[in-house]
Amino acid sequence: MTMLRSAILGACASTFLLAQSPATPARPEFEVASIKPAAPIDAANIAQVHIGVQIDGAQAHISYFSLKELTRVAYRVKDHQIIGPDWMGAERYDIHATIPAGVTREQVPEMLQTLLEQRFQLKTHRGAKEVPVYALVVARNGLKMKESPLDEDTSDAGGGRGATNVQATGGRNGTTVKFGRGAYFSFADNKIEARKISMAQMTDMLSRFVERPVVDQTGLTGTYDITVELTPEDYRALLIRSAIYAGVQLPPEALRLLEGASDEQLFRQLQSAGLKMEPRKAPIDVIIVDSVNKTPTDN
Repeated sequence: MTMLRSAILGACASTFLLAQSPATPARPEFEVASIKPAAPIDAANIAQVHIGVQIDGAQAHISYFSLKELTRVAYRVKDHQIIGPDWMGAERYDIHATIPAGVTREQVPEMLQTLLEQRFQLKTHRGAKEVPVYALVVARNGLKMKESPLDEDTSDAGGGRGATNVQATGGRNGTTVKFGRGAYFSFADNKIEARKISMAQMTDMLSRFVERPVVDQTGLTGTYDITVELTPEDYRALLIRSAIYAGVQLPPEALRLLEGASDEQLFRQLQSAGLKMEPRKAPIDVIIVDSVNKTPTDN
C-alpha cells in the first residue's frame, strides 16, 4: 500500500491552476530550460517527495510531472482529454526554466507547448469524442455548503504577490495538494477534505477517484469547504483507482481489491453537501497524440 499511496501524489498534483488561465495568442519560448527524469519514489524517500509547480519571478519549476500531465498543462485541458500512449502517464520529469523578460506567467502553458514540441518532438491534433461522464450538479434540495472565500493575496507569500505555487506533498498517511491563498485538497485518514476550493478544481480531483470523467455543471462560481467521510474499504478503493488514473501498473492482487467496490458512499456524502453526480454522456474535446519521444533532446 505504500507505493499505492505514492502514486496518488502524481495523480493529484496534476491539477494545475495555469491550465485554467485564458489562452493567449502568442507562442513564446523559455529562455533556458533543463529537462531531467524525475528520481523514482520509494519507501526511503516518500516522506520527502514534493510534486507540483512553482513560478517565482522569472524562474519556473515543474517537479515530478508525467508527460501526459505536461501535455495537459501545455494545451490547457484535463487529463481525460489527452489521448496517447499509456507510458505518457508513467514517465516523469523535472523541468527548470527561465521565463524571458516581457513574458507573463499566464503564458507558461504556451512556452511549455513549444518546449514539448521541440524537445520531445510532440505532434498532436484536436478531435472530439463522446464519452460517459458524471455531471456534478446542485442537488434538488439545494446547496448545503457555504462559500469560503480565498485568503487575501499578500506580498508575504512565497514569490510575492501573484506568484504561482501549486504543490502536492504526501507520505504513508495521505496526500495534500495546496493551491495557494488557503485553498487545498487532502486525501488522508479515510476522508476527502477540501477547503476554499472551486468546483472546477473539485471535479478535476474527483475524476481521479471514479470510473468516469467528472464535469462541472453546478453553475457555482465561488469557493467552498467540503469534507467527505469514507469507510476504510472505500478509502482503499479510491486509493487504487487514483493509482490506475496516474498510469501506475498494479499487481493483480491490488486490482482484485476493487471487486465489489462502490461509489455509493462518496455519492451520498456529496449529496449531503448539496451536490449530486449524475451519469450522462457528453462530447468532449480531446488532444490526440500522433507521435512523441520518451527521451527529450539534450539540455
